[in-house]
Amino acid sequence: MPWVWLIAAAALLAVTALSYGRPAAAERWGADYFPNVPLVTQDGKRVRLYDDLLKGKAVVINVIYTHCQDKCPLGTAKLAQVQRLLGDKVGREIFFYSLSIDPERDSPAVLKAYAERFRVGPGWLFLTGEPADIALVQKKLGLWSRTDAADPDGHLTGLMIGNEPSGQWMRQSGLDNPQFLATRLSSFLLGWQRQTAAAEPGYDAAAPIDGLDAGGYLFRTRCAACHTIGGGDALGPDLLGVTARRERAWLQRFIQAPDQLLAQRDPIAVELFARFNQVRMPNLWLGDGDVEALLQFLEAQGAARAGAPAGNSPVLRQE
Repeated sequence: MPWVWLIAAAALLAVTALSYGRPAAAERWGADYFPNVPLVTQDGKRVRLYDDLLKGKAVVINVIYTHCQDKCPLGTAKLAQVQRLLGDKVGREIFFYSLSIDPERDSPAVLKAYAERFRVGPGWLFLTGEPADIALVQKKLGLWSRTDAADPDGHLTGLMIGNEPSGQWMRQSGLDNPQFLATRLSSFLLGWQRQTAAAEPGYDAAAPIDGLDAGGYLFRTRCAACHTIGGGDALGPDLLGVTARRERAWLQRFIQAPDQLLAQRDPIAVELFARFNQVRMPNLWLGDGDVEALLQFLEAQGAARAGAPAGNSPVLRQE
């Protein structure tokens, strides 16, 4: 039989199997698929991936490492906001898991300190384990890339979201708007059976952006997970009046490459790192134009608040 006919016959058999012998979703994405490897939580508790973390649960999973100077801090800060928006659903109906891709350095104690820096609440586990086991879990979850070992900062920043009993899984950006993510998680994980295409949540569920200027958009999407403007210190300092307190040239350098200033032991960067619980400001890889737009926005906010009547100033924050 010519090879083209062999391929056609194989394809026909595959279609037939899918049409008539298709297993239930939970069987496809259950114990036979997920490796039941041992892992350790930030509290030193030993768990099994499938038996203890996935079986019968709705879950949100990402990969991080605590020394990351790129997107991990921002992703963790945003997910912490999502956790607060979901309230007591986390740990009761939805479970968050962050898997370290640097297990040699990320001991349970290190992971626990990292979770505390981001004010993580109950229902969110930070996990470490053997490197081979973690790589296997990443591959099974679609959160693995070939560059992880050579360039950990280039790891995938997505969230793998799944309802294990129903077999429904999807991937979502971990850097998205927290309000949108909270709505998305609730509908997909807890109410997907009742959703219609028309009722699927969209970006209209997210908090509105103040104005259409580039600086306001950058603050909302890149900065508001850790900072407010006039709402007091959060994970990072309140940025109200920052352009009056700091030299502009320093602000430009710090916004563009905070990791470099910290590595160079810049005294202000070191002081901020110590004062704000050693939460690293991530390098967001903003260009000169983006930095300038953000600084202009902060200047305008400071000027507006300075002229506003006491007690009437709006607070810019993500939550």
